[in-house]
Amino acid sequence: MPLETPSRVVQALAGRGYNAEREAVTLIADAEAPGAALEAAIETAPDGALVLTREHVRTALADAPAADPDAVATGGEPDGSVPEPATDASAGSADDASAAPTPAGPKGPPSAGGTDPSVSGGTAASTPGGSAAAVPVETEGSSSVGDRDPAAPDVANDVTGQSTGTGEYGEFVRVFRDRYDRLSGQLRGRVNHRPAEAIQGMPGGSEAELIGLVNDVRSTASGHWLVELEDTTGTFPCLVMKDRDIADLVDELLLDECIAVQGTLADDAGIMFVDAIHFPDVPRTYRPSTADREVEAALISDVHVGSREFMADAWHRFADWLHTEEAERVEYLLIAGDMVEGVGVYPNQDEELDVVDIYDQYERFAEYLKEVPGDMEIVMIPGNHDAVRLAEPQPGFDEELRDIMSAHDPQITGNPSTVDVEGVNVLMYHGVSLDEVIAELPAEKASYDEPHKAMYQLLKKRHVAPQYGGHTRIAPEEKDYLVMDEVPDVFHTGHVHKLGWGKYHNVLAVNSGCWQAQTEFQKSVNIDPDAGFAPILELDTLDMTVRKFT
Repeated sequence: MPLETPSRVVQALAGRGYNAEREAVTLIADAEAPGAALEAAIETAPDGALVLTREHVRTALADAPAADPDAVATGGEPDGSVPEPATDASAGSADDASAAPTPAGPKGPPSAGGTDPSVSGGTAASTPGGSAAAVPVETEGSSSVGDRDPAAPDVANDVTGQSTGTGEYGEFVRVFRDRYDRLSGQLRGRVNHRPAEAIQGMPGGSEAELIGLVNDVRSTASGHWLVELEDTTGTFPCLVMKDRDIADLVDELLLDECIAVQGTLADDAGIMFVDAIHFPDVPRTYRPSTADREVEAALISDVHVGSREFMADAWHRFADWLHTEEAERVEYLLIAGDMVEGVGVYPNQDEELDVVDIYDQYERFAEYLKEVPGDMEIVMIPGNHDAVRLAEPQPGFDEELRDIMSAHDPQITGNPSTVDVEGVNVLMYHGVSLDEVIAELPAEKASYDEPHKAMYQLLKKRHVAPQYGGHTRIAPEEKDYLVMDEVPDVFHTGHVHKLGWGKYHNVLAVNSGCWQAQTEFQKSVNIDPDAGFAPILELDTLDMTVRKFT
């Protein structure tokens, strides 16, 4: 048996219920008898330990007698190698993890449209989503060196443990008033707002400026646009003429978003002729923060463990790569929802499940998570397939699910949440509202093939789910957790299973694809997923490389 790969060591440890630091895996894989080294390290670890550290392995190797190459190690093979771990039908073998034929080349600019030229891609290969992607990563025989020591990210705007909403009418009024107060505050520096009630009393021909939530948008018989805005005092109609340059902006409007308008009142003062429309938006002068050291984060989403189409082989390759020298700087893993496939999410889903019990799905996901190096920091938020409420904001997983996933001690927070990673402000949002944005806006402004453009619209509106009453369910809380008070440095979403990224006013928007091949349901709704990709973000430069593991 040849020298063990880190992937086989990780899988063997996971089968025994252990996670491991990367250097611990390296020491075992490079030992003369990896199987014996693994057993000795487990014996050395204290009772109750879930993470095997480099100190455990070093102590075990220092205390172990010289290996007899002809002896059969306990739990090992005749040559002392690590035995092949038991897997189910959905899991790929360690040999499968080495099937990628070519190592990733140096970073270069994306070759396909729809991405910002300042964001690096892996090679010139392009995906259906219009974003460049790296060629498959070779992991067989790769070596691991060094050690990670990441700081725990700080989390803000997390509804977990703070939810008080009961669904009463008054609570919805409160949350929309909070939305208006906070977003109108972002617009007041650009317009001299007068309340709708006050504008109604102004004389005809007066100049007026109003901030309000979009209450209605409709076209007139002449093809002009009538936009009704509502503030805390009432509503007022605003007419956008079809031959004005700003008419194109009407196509971007969603109900319930907050905008400002400037214009002139008609002679009878019953309507405003709009000259300008303003969104809360990201200032064009915005400059993102960066880390003060060379460190990277992997951004993934939509793992969907429990589905028959979960790509176990690709996951093994990804986890194996994280143990290599090439991934030494990848110290953070940010997962934007849908850890598992869930149950009863869409019609006839039971016919596409490999694991039918939701808790068993999380048990399986926890085993795959153990393959990730134990010295990485993991942050995860839920998605619409996860076992949490569907209404947003979604609290993080309950204690029972947290216990299932406790081996790696991930930081579990709500959807959405703002995560400070080495000084870089990352807004993590699963992305259900992207369906709504893509359905409502013209294809050139938002599409599934270029999901980052739909994310640009949310940044422009400074709200991750502005429209109420459609696909996106909204829960009333003490405040509107979906407002972007602060401009993020990075906006990370998933949900649509498409890969796309770019920069909007210097904010990096990334939709990270998925780890699930096309299901029958996806075929029926014409979703062709971008699966097995891992965007790798350099936190000190905010440059990005996309690696492919299929």
